[in-house]
Amino acid sequence: MSERFVRQLEELHVEMITLGSLCEKAISLSAKAIQGEGGMTLIGKIFETEKEIDAQEREIENLCMKLLLHEHPVAGDLRSISAALKMISDMERIGDQAADIADLSKHIEDKAVTGDIINIRKMAEDTVRMVTESIDAFVKGDLELCRQVITDDDKVDDAFNEIKEKLVEILSDGKPDVRIGLDILMAAKYFERIGDHAVNIAEWVEYSITGTHRNSSSHTDNYFVGE
Repeated sequence: MSERFVRQLEELHVEMITLGSLCEKAISLSAKAIQGEGGMTLIGKIFETEKEIDAQEREIENLCMKLLLHEHPVAGDLRSISAALKMISDMERIGDQAADIADLSKHIEDKAVTGDIINIRKMAEDTVRMVTESIDAFVKGDLELCRQVITDDDKVDDAFNEIKEKLVEILSDGKPDVRIGLDILMAAKYFERIGDHAVNIAEWVEYSITGTHRNSSSHTDNYFVGE
């Protein structure tokens, strides 16, 4: 293994950590926005962060393609690079969904009501942790940690169901109005989807370590596994 290849792999890990940090930022800011914090200034920061995520995704994609085309990695290194290409796609979608939540926050006039109805912040904290731990697992090659992320998705799903039930209860009492209730429910759904993307990331980490993707029936080193 050449020194250049080792340096580029280390660079890939650093770039993935940077992208993960941007995703964490976008999730946290979107949780604040949907609860009425920060106004349009905060919403603008979320859109800026989404653009940074898109740019970082392209940087990592270019680096991965250089590694694949010029270094011809094999075995574990090939899986690691291939998994990174898959992971950044989910991370880009996390940025998109954080921006979608920011958009929804602009249309919820009675912002105070969100804090009374839902614990969006807890959902956001759980998804941020899942993203952080999945990237940590990738960099450290930690199989146990990535599998813990997959298990933790149940907490996010449970939180979404609780929010849904709470909204039904409160809407039946006439507060908030149906449109605001639907916007809040959609925001919660986006957080639930972010949790799903974190699981996807963790599953690709698992593949990079074991060579087997849980959505594939056979052992494979094929980059296109699961498509």
